[in-house]
This record gives sequence, structure tokens and C-alpha cells, in this order.
Amino acid sequence: MADGTGARAVLGTVCDPGTFRELPRPAAPERPDPLGWPGYGASRERAAARTGETESVVTGTAEVDGVPAVLIAFEFGYLGGSLGQETGDRIEAAHRHARAHRLPVVPLIATGGSRMQEGMTALTQLQRVAGQSALTRAAGLPQIAVVRDPTTGGGWATLGAGADLTLALAGAQIGFAGSRVRPPDADPAAYGAPGQLRAGAVDAVVAPDALRAALGRRLRLLTRPAVGPAPVPHALGRTDLPATGWDAVLRARAPERPRADAYLDAYFTYREELRGDRAGGTDDGMRCGFGEHAGRTVAYAAQRGTATTPAGYRTATRLLRLAGRLGIPVLTLVDTPGAASDAAAERAGAGAAIAELFLAVAESPVPVTTLVIGEGGSGGALALAAPGNTWVAPDAYFSVIAPELAAAILKRPPDQAPQTADHLRIRPQDLVELGVVRGIATASA
Repeated sequence: MADGTGARAVLGTVCDPGTFRELPRPAAPERPDPLGWPGYGASRERAAARTGETESVVTGTAEVDGVPAVLIAFEFGYLGGSLGQETGDRIEAAHRHARAHRLPVVPLIATGGSRMQEGMTALTQLQRVAGQSALTRAAGLPQIAVVRDPTTGGGWATLGAGADLTLALAGAQIGFAGSRVRPPDADPAAYGAPGQLRAGAVDAVVAPDALRAALGRRLRLLTRPAVGPAPVPHALGRTDLPATGWDAVLRARAPERPRADAYLDAYFTYREELRGDRAGGTDDGMRCGFGEHAGRTVAYAAQRGTATTPAGYRTATRLLRLAGRLGIPVLTLVDTPGAASDAAAERAGAGAAIAELFLAVAESPVPVTTLVIGEGGSGGALALAAPGNTWVAPDAYFSVIAPELAAAILKRPPDQAPQTADHLRIRPQDLVELGVVRGIATASA
């Protein structure tokens, strides 16, 4: 067992003591050896004797830090945690139970992929697993995967990477390609938990002794009922209004002005991040996740004052889509001089990424609340803003384009940027008068 723990051991780590109840096992397949593979039956018997299990997964219900869930724990010692027909039977039954009882699903994965001794019968279990995951997703139930060492092949590409949130155990080997099928010159760092975190493929790396608490916090956030839109955050910076448009710009660009992290810390009791766009990219200038505010869960996507990259927009879209499926209201914080406009951003699909975020906000089945907390630079900022429910902080501005760029486009000299800022009417009070925002955020009492 590569990670040093079997299915029962990891269940003991994750589940609250005395709460695990194994689910009934489906009837054995009519053809347990579809290929007639020489020695397959004997291999299974040896695996059963070694591990005490009759298949590569153990499924059941339990409480995780007080939150009920369905768990699917892989036993790597049983034929490398490989997926065969009976594995698919058990995973399907677990998902059916979860939907029937409105429970989240937590796969605890350690697998080398599909079982070769069952050939294409084993490989097609990936379609079956993906189908069950899709049904559970459509039912509005969260799926939080824990990837252990190793998690490779189809188990990673379905249960792991396909989950709503993915936690990686520290030291885990993760990747679609297993160690024996990778190119000889492959960078091993790309297949480790830290590398997958940097690539945006997992949301967090967790130590084994912290796993139950980490899972419990996320399960609690994603399963708590939500009612109504997210309240508008209180303004944290200056509360007086700027006299001129250029004054508004200077305030928003001031180094001491409160940024997204300060707003998120003030707003949430605690929060857990959703990281990465699941397409190989991350953007540290975009914070996304779920947090507790006044005893309820609110999802958030917050710009941190930098030019937002395509990965940042795609991560925010991922957050919006997930919150919509789970019925969780969304708070967005706008603070960017604009979208990244370099060649790398264009090659990464900046236009398409922004377009998808505009659509995610427009199509959101849950209410979205927006507060502009700093610079609101053009479409790169507007993509994150809620039509009809956008507010602005007193030390922020929102503009069709930065005043300096507007002056350049209009062929005005650079020293006319302040005057152009006035013409653009970008002050908080101007935005209210124009009907662009609903109001100006106030300080807490």
C-alpha cells in the first residue's frame, strides 16, 4: 500500500469514531473474469487474503467532523486499487445511496487505474463512474475528493479531477500517467501534490493528521442551506467621497487602501479556497472559495488589484458554476486595472475566458452581490460584476477604460488624464447617479 494506509485505516482517520457503516455490497458480477485471464482468480484470492477486502473499494456512510457523507475508500493493496467491474458496481451503489439520502460524496482515492485483467470491461467503468458523478452533480450534491498516494489513470481522471473540490494528501503522487508509462524524461515534480497545486489541478495539499478537519470544514460549507443574496460588505477604507474623478483614481490606487484579503477576513468567520482553473492555470490575483458569514455559506470571487489573467477568469467561472449547482449565493469583489493584455494572455484565450465569466454571472441561478473595492478597469472588471446588484466603496472607481488610456485614444496629451477622468464620471457618486451601481457601501457601525 503505497501511502502506508489501507481503506479501513484511512476511513478511521477521516470518520468520526463509531459512525462508519458499510453499505450493502451489490451482487457479484455474472462474469467476474470476462477475459478468462490466466491466474486472475488466484490473484484476487491473494489480494483478499493480504488486505481482508474482496474488492478495491470500501463504501459506506459516516460523519466527518459532524457532517454526514457517503465515502468511497480505495484499498491500494487490492490489485493496486484498480477499477474493475465490481468496483464500478460498488461506486454506482454508493452514488445512488447518496442521491437517495441527499448526502455529499467523498472519494478517498489510491489507485493505479483500470484493471488490465478485465480489459475493456474495466476501462468502461470510467464512463459508468463519470455518469454517476454527473447524476450526483445534477442532484445538487457536492463531491469532495481526497487523492492519496498514488492516484493515477482513470481514477484520477474521473473521481479525482472530476470532483467539485479536490484535496491532495501531502506526498501523494498524482497524474493521469502512472510511473511506469510516463516518458523517461518526464519531470517528476509535475506528478506530485505541490506540482498539481501549482497547476491548479487540486485545491489544497493537506497533512494526513489534518484531513478530517479540512474535509469537515468544506463539507459543512457546501451542504449548509442558503437563503437570499449575500449581504454587501462594509467599507473598510475612507468613507468620504472624492471631489474629482482623478481624486477617485488616486484613492483607488493608494497602497494603503484595503484590498480583497482585508475584506474577506472581515466578512467571513472562516473560509476555504477553491484554487485553479482545472486547465493548467492559476492566478494569485483572483481569490475564490467558500466562507461562513453570519452562520451561512457564501461563495466568493475576489480580484486582488492586479491585471486578471485568463486562468483567473476561468477559476471565477468555475466558482460561479459550482455555487449555482449547490444553491450558494455569491459575493464578488472587483479590483483590477483591467484584464491582462500581453501576448501570453491572448494565447491563453483571454477573450473566451472573459466571455465565459460574463455568461456565468448572467446565467447564475443564485443571487450574485458585487462590491467594487478599488479599481474597476473596463470589461476585465465588469465581467465579475452583478447586473443590478453592484455596489461601490467610497475609495473605488469604475470606468469604461483607465483615464490615461482614454486620453491617449482621444489623442490628448498625458497631462489631460485628470480632466479626462472627470469627463468619464467615474466617482462613486457619479456611478450612483448614472444608475451603474445600486449604492455606496457604508462603514460598519
